[in-house]
Amino acid sequence: MIGGLVALRIDPELLTRIGRGRSTAIVTGTNGKSTTTRMTAAALATIGDVATQADGANMDAGIVAALSSHLDAPIAALEVDELHVPHVADAVQPQVLVLLNLSRDQLDRVGEINVIERKLRACVDAHPETTIVANCDDVLVASAAYDAKNVVWVAAGGGWASDAASCPRDGEPILWDGEHWRCESGDLVRPTPSWWLDGDVLHGPDGLELPLKLALPGKANRGNAAQAVAAAVTMGAEPHDAAAAAGAVQEVAGRYSTVQLGPHSVRMLLAKNPAGWQEALSMIDPTADGLVIAVNGQVPDGEDLSWLWDVRFEHFENAKVVAAGERGTDLAVRLTYAGADHTLEKDPMRAIASCPPGRVEVLANYTAFRDLNTAISRVTQEDRSASDA
Repeated sequence: MIGGLVALRIDPELLTRIGRGRSTAIVTGTNGKSTTTRMTAAALATIGDVATQADGANMDAGIVAALSSHLDAPIAALEVDELHVPHVADAVQPQVLVLLNLSRDQLDRVGEINVIERKLRACVDAHPETTIVANCDDVLVASAAYDAKNVVWVAAGGGWASDAASCPRDGEPILWDGEHWRCESGDLVRPTPSWWLDGDVLHGPDGLELPLKLALPGKANRGNAAQAVAAAVTMGAEPHDAAAAAGAVQEVAGRYSTVQLGPHSVRMLLAKNPAGWQEALSMIDPTADGLVIAVNGQVPDGEDLSWLWDVRFEHFENAKVVAAGERGTDLAVRLTYAGADHTLEKDPMRAIASCPPGRVEVLANYTAFRDLNTAISRVTQEDRSASDA
């Protein structure tokens, strides 16, 4: 981000200068931005050079840094923070805007989620020529995209519905019937998707059927891949090539990666809010030899950790957990009430070391994940230097 910060101080209009004139996809949502952007970039790379962020820096400085390092790339796939989408869209005039999902996230920074929905709806209205690739299974996303002139609906799934119990437009209850939903007043109903998943097959317009096998785990990532492929095809990618490229993505800025740390094979998972934690918890391998959950409460994480009580840690009532991170004590209290057997070791590296030898699952929020990755990299580099000596 540093290069972008300096560049914007020199030229505040730089994002517009280097962002326009490309075929650009903006990807936003509460969860899955980095993964979907990586998949979208991979799919678009089948038709040309792509400017994108490699590390999830999704505000102005990170976007400028990514575009500046690929000035000649005719295509861009940009991850954008929900709060920044309106002015980034004004600057780069995207061909496609991908709306993944909306749920509570960092209330001390973002505010209530209905406010974000209204801002995204206004952004959609302000860019009638942009094609919106929207998740029809998410009530808030569907509301934001409902009046779009050009919209591609994708049934990408919506495992977390707690933040859309009422219609964001008129406050009436949302009624569910299986996968279908509607506002009780009838003014907002689940759109019919033109892209949907059936097992390992992604169905598209005009009877299109694509094999979609992912290297990444989890149901949510299947939905992410469906929207990535839909976005890339909308921008001109050949469908089969786009699906194969999206499915081949194996890790995203260290997420889902596995690293050997002494006697432990450590798999890293990231979660940042209740909806993301619910999905990440479903990816945990119950046969692993150890489980470390690390939670910080720094500004990038959101300093209010009351959301811990919205996460169903009861899932681990029969497994032993090591609570870690700067806010490990808060987590330990939550685990106690969940009836989950646990110990407390605030240093995540020591928490991993306390696990039995073998496979260890690590689930961490944003800065805990970042700092643990840094610590692991330092140790592996030291081990490599020692072996070279």
